[in-house]
Amino acid sequence: KWIEDMGGLEKVALNNQVKAKYIYDAIDQSNGFYKGTVAIEDRSLMNITFRMETEELENMFISEAKKAGMVGLKGHRDVGGCRASTYTSIPLPAAHALAEFMKDFMKNHG
Repeated sequence: KWIEDMGGLEKVALNNQVKAKYIYDAIDQSNGFYKGTVAIEDRSLMNITFRMETEELENMFISEAKKAGMVGLKGHRDVGGCRASTYTSIPLPAAHALAEFMKDFMKNHG
């Protein structure tokens, strides 16, 4: 029922691709400020991992994102870094907001 309400399976799949593209574009267009941790051909549509120059900068990113209402961005406890989850239930505007936050954070701290 939820998938039907969202416009069907094809629409859900398209939304998942668009959500991931928002965030991957923010990473790819950052001139190395954000560093993806997975080869482009192996990238996930559901879990987008990235690092920054220092752990201190990553912690600042996570803290400022939390203040902006974005949670769950801390990476794996053993690997560190940041992780954005774009599971099917995450709305398209949330992924867009994260990408815009990433761009603003880079402007302010890059």
